Amino acid sequence: MVTVALVFVIVAALLALGYAAFNFIGVKKLEEGTDKMSEIASAIRIGANAFIMYEYKIIAIVVAVIAILFGVIFSLQEGTVRWEPSVCFIIGVIMSALAGFVGMKIATYANVRVSNTARTTKNIGSTLKVALKGGSVMGLCVGGFALLGLFIVYLVFGIALGYIDLNTIAEKGSIFTQCLSCYALGCSIVAMFNRVGGGIYTKAADMGADLVGKTEAHIPEDDPRNPATIADNVGDNVGDVAGLGSDLLESYVGAITSSIILAVSLFLHAASASHQIPTATLEKMMLYPLMFAAIGMIASILGIAYVLLKKGSNNPHRDLNISTWSAAVITIAGGFALTMLVFKDVDFTGTGFSVGYLSPWIAASIGVVSGVIIGAIAEYYTSYDYKPTQKIAHASKEGAALTITQGLAVGMMSCMAPLIVLGIATYASYAVSGMFGLAMAAIGMLSFVSATVSVDTYGPISDNAGGIAEMSELEPEVREITDKLDSVGNTTAAIGKGFAIGSASLAALSLMVSFLYAFQDKGEKLVLNFTDPLILAGALVGAALPFLFSGMLIEAVANAARKMVEEVRRQFKEIPGILEGKAKPDYKTCIEISSQGAIKEMKVPAILAILFPLVSGFLFGPYFVGGVLIGATISAIMLAIFTGNAGGAWDNAKKYIESGAVEGQKKGSPAHDAAVVGDTVGDPLKDTVGPSLDILIKIMSTVSLVAAVLFSKYNLLDVIKNLIK
Repeated sequence: MVTVALVFVIVAALLALGYAAFNFIGVKKLEEGTDKMSEIASAIRIGANAFIMYEYKIIAIVVAVIAILFGVIFSLQEGTVRWEPSVCFIIGVIMSALAGFVGMKIATYANVRVSNTARTTKNIGSTLKVALKGGSVMGLCVGGFALLGLFIVYLVFGIALGYIDLNTIAEKGSIFTQCLSCYALGCSIVAMFNRVGGGIYTKAADMGADLVGKTEAHIPEDDPRNPATIADNVGDNVGDVAGLGSDLLESYVGAITSSIILAVSLFLHAASASHQIPTATLEKMMLYPLMFAAIGMIASILGIAYVLLKKGSNNPHRDLNISTWSAAVITIAGGFALTMLVFKDVDFTGTGFSVGYLSPWIAASIGVVSGVIIGAIAEYYTSYDYKPTQKIAHASKEGAALTITQGLAVGMMSCMAPLIVLGIATYASYAVSGMFGLAMAAIGMLSFVSATVSVDTYGPISDNAGGIAEMSELEPEVREITDKLDSVGNTTAAIGKGFAIGSASLAALSLMVSFLYAFQDKGEKLVLNFTDPLILAGALVGAALPFLFSGMLIEAVANAARKMVEEVRRQFKEIPGILEGKAKPDYKTCIEISSQGAIKEMKVPAILAILFPLVSGFLFGPYFVGGVLIGATISAIMLAIFTGNAGGAWDNAKKYIESGAVEGQKKGSPAHDAAVVGDTVGDPLKDTVGPSLDILIKIMSTVSLVAAVLFSKYNLLDVIKNLIK
């Protein structure tokens, strides 16, 4: 069965990467438009390439240090040389970095072609297809590279080195779970740096451009007279495309690996032989998540292809929903057939499957459905078609203070409904399929990740297209088309963030169970007792950590944005003729400010996520870390939903006013100025803080799992206890 499963997985991965290459070439064949459009697009491309290459050099240094550290940790832990986890870690880094880089490249080619399609066709349906085709390259690469990496880990470390051999899995199974953990951690490291670095870059430029250009100089968004416009558009590609792709790839891999690790943990730590999962069933549980993800990959290809091949319409929102929801339906149907083939006539001893062979499929389907519902809730709170965002727009008539107040209220209230859905999904998936069901629900939520990422990436591509249209001084009708696409993109981005944080919470719970198994004695009942002061203290500290992390990110954006504001003001003051269009702004300096600010500010928050659980573990032991993980997970979920939805609502409230929907208000009006301030407040929340929090909890969970055995044996608290006995 292993061979059949791996063939199925690699076929799905190669189909995805092949279709991505086909769409990449298809986008590049399109015309860029006028010489001015090509010149601006080239400047954006050069800036994006320069930043991501420099960022990847920093990541390479961090990766080298961590890989060596892992080699030492695992060798000490096993009492023999262990190089395999470090290699798997590097494979994860490579796959995530490739996905982010390819996605960024296509975005810098697609943006100008979207502008040109809008210019030449004046048709929103045709323009949507170009933007979605560009976005699909990122989406397909996320799923394709993730599955390719997992295939390599299974093939080399599972089969070739024999770490999933059923005859020896009781002795060697933990080595394979270490390999999977480190592969997932490699993906997480790149995601953290891309999200944090790219988020700081894009929001520093965006805030600088808006605060001075829109509210002080009263010039349009992306006006060529604004020195920060090129940096702003570069930021869309490095933060909202490369960062987004790495983020969702990390979530996808984390969900898959957590389920496999959990299955092995349940097998290795059974209370007795009579409660142990049969090895034949274990093999299926280790392969089923991979195969389910492969079905989701094929479903995503079909969902994307349907929208790209069908006749275009003037309703981009409906077309994008068709792509996502059709992929979800196909995944559920295909998953049912897969479950019958894999689990029918299987011994379910020790699995926790309460509904027979359909149990894991039901859990995965619960994940799919809950993900769709969470996405719909995010749409309600962030789309300007609904009252919450409209209220923010109308509040802007009374000034920026009420804009911000109303946006905060919307963001906070938006947390309740998704958490109820997530709570029901958590309990229901556990009830039908035990702890394995929690992991399968996370996989279900992200199984059609390629479709959701394609739709998400289309947003920043459309935003960039609008910037190029403005800077190239194309007719207003072109900008109206790209603004409409961008507005829909804000909502789809909020939906994607809902999927990411929802799946992160489920995956983190799965990893938590594996973490507890890693240091507790075989057969011991898993308990994380919150009446224990040590665990409670850990939970309190852990709950505060996402706030510290978020504050650091917001401050980082503010520091970089402050320099950008000063530079734009300086140029307006010192370079005569900029605002009259007689002199050309210095775009290069603004790009350098964003790059330097992002590189400088991203290091501490990113490294904090790695070091905090390690330092906590070696000081206070594994139970304190268990409390930290629970506290951090719960508060991070709340913060991520709040920041993502509040930021999206502020952004779309501004666009609601710009569309003329608020009577007597338009671009440049006092209400619009207030809405711009609200949008600026929301920028670091929705595009830097929110997306980074799901990565934070998974990095912490994975690092804790990897080092659990070591700091359960060696920690300062135990040393002190032994000394005072």
